[in-house]
Amino acid sequence: MHIEQNILDAVNIWLTPTFDNHTQEAIKEMMTTSPKELEDSFYKNLEFGTGGMRGIMGVGTNRINKYTLGKNTQGLSDYLHKSFPNEQIKVAIAYDCRHNSDTLAKIVADVFSANGIKVFLFSEMRTTPELSFTVKYLNCHAGIVLTASHNPPEYNGYKVYWQDGGQLVPPQDHEIIQLIEALNYDEIKFEANENLIEYIDKDVDDAFIKSSIENASFNTSASAKNNLKIVYTSLHGTSIKSIPEVLEKAGYKNVNIVAEQAEPNGNFPTVKSPNPEEPEALTLALALAEKTNADIVVGTDPDSDRLGVAVRNTEGKMILLNGNQSMVIMTHFLLQQWKKKNKITATDFIGSTIVSTPMMLELASAFGVECKVGLTGFKWIAKFIKDFPNQKFIGGGEESFGFMVGDAVRDKDAVAATLLVCEIAAQAKEKGSSVYQELLQMYVDFGFYKEHLISITKKGIDGASEIKQMMVDLREKPLSEINDERVVFIEDYQNSTAKNLLTNEIEMLNIPQSNVLIYYLEDGSKICARPSGTEPKIKFYFSVNCKIENTIEFAEADEYLDTKIKNIIAEMQLN
Repeated sequence: MHIEQNILDAVNIWLTPTFDNHTQEAIKEMMTTSPKELEDSFYKNLEFGTGGMRGIMGVGTNRINKYTLGKNTQGLSDYLHKSFPNEQIKVAIAYDCRHNSDTLAKIVADVFSANGIKVFLFSEMRTTPELSFTVKYLNCHAGIVLTASHNPPEYNGYKVYWQDGGQLVPPQDHEIIQLIEALNYDEIKFEANENLIEYIDKDVDDAFIKSSIENASFNTSASAKNNLKIVYTSLHGTSIKSIPEVLEKAGYKNVNIVAEQAEPNGNFPTVKSPNPEEPEALTLALALAEKTNADIVVGTDPDSDRLGVAVRNTEGKMILLNGNQSMVIMTHFLLQQWKKKNKITATDFIGSTIVSTPMMLELASAFGVECKVGLTGFKWIAKFIKDFPNQKFIGGGEESFGFMVGDAVRDKDAVAATLLVCEIAAQAKEKGSSVYQELLQMYVDFGFYKEHLISITKKGIDGASEIKQMMVDLREKPLSEINDERVVFIEDYQNSTAKNLLTNEIEMLNIPQSNVLIYYLEDGSKICARPSGTEPKIKFYFSVNCKIENTIEFAEADEYLDTKIKNIIAEMQLN
């Protein structure tokens, strides 16, 4: 097959003595046996997306390996020295259960230390939220976690955090990328200064667990805690290092852990995908829930930033809540607790994202607080906290099963969120209700919002081209009517414009640019198209809504909204 010259140029650089023999031999093997794989490994550089840098492990510029992470770390080291001259720079590093995570974390630590930077490296795998907490707790200038979240086993990744404990945001990310791209591989300093690497564990763990309990506990009685039956699974990930201890110290004794998934394992042997968004991932947990007659099931992804929650419906059947549902349940509870304590002021705020349920806006309005809405990714919610220091952050989330309680952690945090949802379940059960019944009542009080997500995977160079063309078509040939409803508004975050199709008026969006397009229909429905920043996917988010007068009307309304979503999908030819 023909390989483009720019790819061959990149390959030839990796065949120089700067790269070790193992790397060179692997490249030569691909040249003779797998030219397509060679092309995919070198046709571009891995980039920072909404969740940092994530990719398949292997050799090449488009892979996670010693050299791509080394180059990142060298560029970040140079940027830190430039940003904090004459300071002893400190960074914290954590890693998850994935293959090579510990080795890659040590390489990253070596490069930092070789650049005169003090490194706090966790001695074993830890959760992403603990890394975010640690950056602030140890007064670090930055933090790194080696994780690929819920991606398949062949993936790993590199997420960068700044002084506030939040992920990098513009313009810093672009400035760092420019420094990285300007570097040559022979400029990476791999020779560690071991005197600058300090291993951390229990002291930081204790502080993190204490903080999690303080932030997510809300005066639940001991009897309510004892009466709640919990099933928990770490899905072979890192949360086993903290969630059982958090629940125990918070007073929850009736916790059944899914034994088959309790051992951290980068192969994730019992699931197709270690993603609690997928019902299949919680199969074993749901089976254990039936066996133990549990009230609630909680599962977390490998780095413990996302959580899936299952509860019993009005018929006693376990159902998995979607991310929007768990988000509004937790947000509503926090708002209620703040109101009880007379803590709410007009300057307080909750956080959400442009692809998440509009129901968050209804909650904010009802409780007299602001709902700040940002781009997809928790770094934008963390940025709100940083940018508005005079406003108190109550809590917030996004549709992709992430939630943040308060501001001790500046990223989605399944550790504190697990305790929070158990508090909600315990208090609801004590008063003769349930999490599900509380959700139905919220639909009566604030409107019934139903969301749905379609994720279309398009791999490789051809896939990237197809995804790009889909977005071009939606922009250049916009739909004027969907499911017999007029499109009244189109928000294009790439162009920072919001166009009213009825008046042709155009307003500017005061949100950073991103490749996202949102259609609003006359009946209040919302359709969002967004290519993933870290995976070869394009995602379509649908939100429809209606009013119900009481919980008895829920089943009929649910069927009505479900049909509406199916009709929209069919008309857009996405099924």
